[in-house]
Amino acid sequence: MKCVCEGINLSEAVLKVVKACSSKTTVPVLECIKLSAKNDKLTLSATDGEIAIIKTIPAEVYEDGEVCVPGKYFCDFIKKLEDVQIILSTQDKKMDIVYSDSQTSMQVLSADEFPRIDLEIKENSFKLKTADLKRFITSTSFCCAADDSRPILKGCQFIINGDDICVTSLDGFRLATVSGKVVSSTGNMEIVCPARTLNEIEKMIPESAEETEIFVQRGMILVSSDNTVLTSRLYGGDFIKKENIIPRSFITEVTVEKDKLKESIERAAILVRGDKNSLITFDITGDKIEISSSSEIGNVQEPVKAHMEGKDVKIAMNSKFIIEAVNALQEDKIVISFNNQVQPFTCQNLEDKSALYLILPVRTSNNA
Repeated sequence: MKCVCEGINLSEAVLKVVKACSSKTTVPVLECIKLSAKNDKLTLSATDGEIAIIKTIPAEVYEDGEVCVPGKYFCDFIKKLEDVQIILSTQDKKMDIVYSDSQTSMQVLSADEFPRIDLEIKENSFKLKTADLKRFITSTSFCCAADDSRPILKGCQFIINGDDICVTSLDGFRLATVSGKVVSSTGNMEIVCPARTLNEIEKMIPESAEETEIFVQRGMILVSSDNTVLTSRLYGGDFIKKENIIPRSFITEVTVEKDKLKESIERAAILVRGDKNSLITFDITGDKIEISSSSEIGNVQEPVKAHMEGKDVKIAMNSKFIIEAVNALQEDKIVISFNNQVQPFTCQNLEDKSALYLILPVRTSNNA
């Protein structure tokens, strides 16, 4: 293989595909990026077995060929060469990288060992406005589980019914659900897509793209944008039904200015950020929410003006969970709804109810 390409193009491509390289594997080729030079194009591919990313850039190809380079090392090296033209050439188990008046060599693996990436994923699809897709992802993916105890909770559930779409995520302590409309779909469907995959999709699709189509087939999805193709496995199994978790009615509802509430919570959270649950307390009475926290460092107690309907309530919660839920809401005023100090509570915009965040309180010695 021998080709010439611009450093900026190669750097941007490497930075995209390296996200699919495996960081924990006993199979060395899964840590690699495959380079394929043909027809005046250089194609970069990477996969860890769950997600795959392919990016094509223009290049002057003097000799067709393909090879696998160490992903992280190649990425770190090439991103330092954005301002120069780069010549890549291979011989035996070595690749030479020539730039300006310098030359570097890197050990490589045979491309024959690299797994085949299936791009024939076209059976079903749904299309969304790109702005809506990005909003669905950023509004829900942060509530996915991070550990492997229940793998399906590491993904977001997409349910398409007619032109309606609902995206839901939960980790056992909180839940996020956002609803909206699709532009089109080939039919009703339900999938659970890894949060990691969704976050990469959100980054790879440019703001300028008006619509984005997601293809689904055989437990896989495919998304293509700007000479970049991403494929990913979907999670199988039964996702938890949100209807069984979200309360149907509430005893107390509080309307409050989002920014003032957020600022007060963030101050209270500073003193408990090293604690396991980062515990803060809401004491809701009359026309205010009194937010407090206490630790060995000190304590905070701040009142925030609010409008309450219903009974007084005092409830403890993880400060990180409530901050992330409040941040995800868009309106100036939000509504927080409670039943009691041990049942889950919800946060929503005052007007637009398409997004809902549910949080499980933390039991303390006062409410056990």
